[in-house]
Amino acid sequence: MFGLFTPEAHKQRLPDGSIDPVYKRLRWQLFVGIFFGYAGYYLVRKNFSLAMPYLIEEYGYSRGELGVALAAVSIAYGLSKFLMGNVSDRSNPRFFLASGLILSSIVMLCFGFMPWATGSITAMFVLLFLNGWFQGMGWPACGRTMVHWWSHKERGGLVSVWNVAHNVGGGLIGPLFLFGLWAFNDDWRSAFYVPAFFALLVAGFTILVMRDTPQSCGLPPIEEYKDDYPESYDKSFEEEMTAKEIFFKYIFNNKLLWFIAIANAFVYLIRYGVLDWAPVYLGEAKGFTVDKSSWAYFLYEWAGIPGTLLCGWISDKLFKGRRAPAGILFMVLVTVAVLVYWLNPPGNPTIDMMALISIGFLIYGPVMLIGLYALELAPKKAAGTAAGLTGLFGYLGGAVAANALLGYTVDNFGWDGGFMVLTGSCVLAIFFFIITMIGEKKAYQKQQLELQQQNG
Repeated sequence: MFGLFTPEAHKQRLPDGSIDPVYKRLRWQLFVGIFFGYAGYYLVRKNFSLAMPYLIEEYGYSRGELGVALAAVSIAYGLSKFLMGNVSDRSNPRFFLASGLILSSIVMLCFGFMPWATGSITAMFVLLFLNGWFQGMGWPACGRTMVHWWSHKERGGLVSVWNVAHNVGGGLIGPLFLFGLWAFNDDWRSAFYVPAFFALLVAGFTILVMRDTPQSCGLPPIEEYKDDYPESYDKSFEEEMTAKEIFFKYIFNNKLLWFIAIANAFVYLIRYGVLDWAPVYLGEAKGFTVDKSSWAYFLYEWAGIPGTLLCGWISDKLFKGRRAPAGILFMVLVTVAVLVYWLNPPGNPTIDMMALISIGFLIYGPVMLIGLYALELAPKKAAGTAAGLTGLFGYLGGAVAANALLGYTVDNFGWDGGFMVLTGSCVLAIFFFIITMIGEKKAYQKQQLELQQQNG
């Protein structure tokens, strides 16, 4: 890469006595940077969903039309997470992470202060597409940081804790929206510009605390520091790779990566099908007011925090580092919660809220596991691209369907039709987790057989 995004050069190694304290300090500092940096991305990602009831009422847009506009985020994000993930693998995450957040905030400010931004479906689609593209710069930069600063044995717990940044940032949109309505005379456009202001502050913070690789700080590679070398590790993994090498050597030929990418499409359809349409569904089908819908949105996101941590612990401890069984368990429970959320009759708001909270508690575990899978199935210099492939399927397949397909399905077949799509997605996600588990078992058996033959 060039200019601002160029990876920092390796520096002369620090004296042995300085390595441990510097490593420990920088790892805490970097974790704070990627956690709050990624939470900041969610302050300016899903704002449009909270504005949709107002756009339907004031502008007369249909749910299907708004679903098409909203799908632009997912289309762009899926492409960007894959393509910009490859760029991220060859970039300095310190500036890459902050740049995407700044640009995404600018788009939200356009929605907040420029009336033309919501004047047509075309204008909304273009702006949301740009926002989705800039959003795609967040995950890969964090992934590059994690695989360079934490060893293989540490990443299960680390990724599960970091992953709750989704929920911290996404959950704050609802309360910030209510604050904006209170502070700015019921201006619903505050759903855009209030979170954007805070996101810009977060971007500045990430520039201050982020760093590139350990070697750029005069430290040894994490594998040497922790004496934790993956079985396939060699010194070439510390060298920057070309885009061709990343794509064709480590990504396109990886069958397990493709399996979890397909599973991710259905997981994301459920995740965003429930989340994006919650304000509209709860208002139309269950009689919720705007403030109750906003708090439901908040609780859905924040319920994912303990759920994600529990899922990471179960996959590490109960299933001994195997991710698929934990994913299957959580998706079975998601299916039950979706059915309750759908079939509970209006007039029982407590049950509706508990069902929605349960979905939020459960769905982010599989989301985290698939991201962790991607990091573990490729060398660390290709981690952003591997995660980008799962994101491509998750957003281009699952989230687009959650926005456009679900919107038109509800327009034509009512909410029952929409929930049939969600329930079917639960079943298919479970199926592909099972396929992944079988493929992983076969790959492990093959690897063990090859080792026995070598030691022969």
